[in-house]
Amino acid sequence: MTADPQHPVRRRLTVGVNVGGVRVGGGTPVVVQSMTNTDTADIDRTVEQVVALAHAGSEIVRLTVNNAAAAEAVPLVRDRLDALGVAVPLVGDFHFNGHKLLTDTPACAEALAKYRINPGNVGRGKKRDEQFSIMIEIAARVGRPVRIGVNWGSLDQDLLTRMMDDNASLPEPLDARDVMHEAMIASALGSAARAVELGLRRDQVVLSCKMSGVQDLIKVYRKLATRTDHALHLGLTEAGMGSKGIVASSAALGVLLQEGIGDTIRVSLTPEPGGDRTQEVIVAQEILQTMGLRAFTPLVAACPGCGRTTSTYFQELASDIQGWLRAQMPQWRSEFVGVENMSVAVMGCVVNGPGESKHANIGISLPGTGERPVAPVYEDGEKTVTLKGDAIAGDFQQLVQAYVERTFAKR
Repeated sequence: MTADPQHPVRRRLTVGVNVGGVRVGGGTPVVVQSMTNTDTADIDRTVEQVVALAHAGSEIVRLTVNNAAAAEAVPLVRDRLDALGVAVPLVGDFHFNGHKLLTDTPACAEALAKYRINPGNVGRGKKRDEQFSIMIEIAARVGRPVRIGVNWGSLDQDLLTRMMDDNASLPEPLDARDVMHEAMIASALGSAARAVELGLRRDQVVLSCKMSGVQDLIKVYRKLATRTDHALHLGLTEAGMGSKGIVASSAALGVLLQEGIGDTIRVSLTPEPGGDRTQEVIVAQEILQTMGLRAFTPLVAACPGCGRTTSTYFQELASDIQGWLRAQMPQWRSEFVGVENMSVAVMGCVVNGPGESKHANIGISLPGTGERPVAPVYEDGEKTVTLKGDAIAGDFQQLVQAYVERTFAKR
């Protein structure tokens, strides 16, 4: 899958950063990352969740490192993942006491592929400068990149107060919200410059300015992108639960990615109670794939249903096929070249079913209510077979498997 050749998305060229073997920025494809919500000190549960996130397609996984127990667990988590053959880079998320944890636990500093530092949460006044410096100097010494992650919920209050006071003295002061936007950008750029002074290379710095308002995020990143060539991490912070979080993240990230802004993304969804943490990975992948920026797994085109499809059969089949395709992808990706670009259609009646199925690489048009109980299958625009009976789902899966084996080159 590629973007429209008549209107391609032209990525802004940023400095490339190596995060544990994963390249971020520098013209490389946008990277998907996620974050665990386990107690990092609970090694078993943390490893289990990292494995699940990595298998879902997260290319970088972030862990909370908030106390000594978490810091001591990080190298053990890394060792366990390596033993399982899961090489996904781990990022340590530090707030308030990161300088102490990295100093006291050098094995943690070594095991992490990158550190995330929030300039608003490293201390106040002289302590802020000292504690920020300690973290950056450790990163430089062990050769680790850093994401300087500004968040409007924890913005450096000294900086914001100073900029608000300066703004108030202007003949035509800016709106307070615009001053906050400028303060976030100033915090990110100032911290990045200081990190370079302290020994980090420019290709070891990633920036982010996260907000929970869609229009705020778009406005800040548009400005930030014009003022730096550092790699940029995108994410709508505290996006929310369910459809609200998905829609808000898609709206914000979609606009910025279309403008070529962003080198790595995270979709910060609040999981439903007992929900699957991997949903944030799947949503991030689908944002990139539906925009034509990357391909991860064959996407299923399925009609929404109407009075012609009072039966739920086609809905269940579409869900089964989508889940089956995602489950097949780890194996297919290791065996076949380009299979993630395959398009599949599962349609529910004669109105658009045959036509939509013809547009897909392989598609099935199920009978709507009152239509003949037959389901024609199309491959690359040509009708190949008509399925009947109670085993249509399994029969169609076999046809998709055969199509993959026949169409895509073996690795």
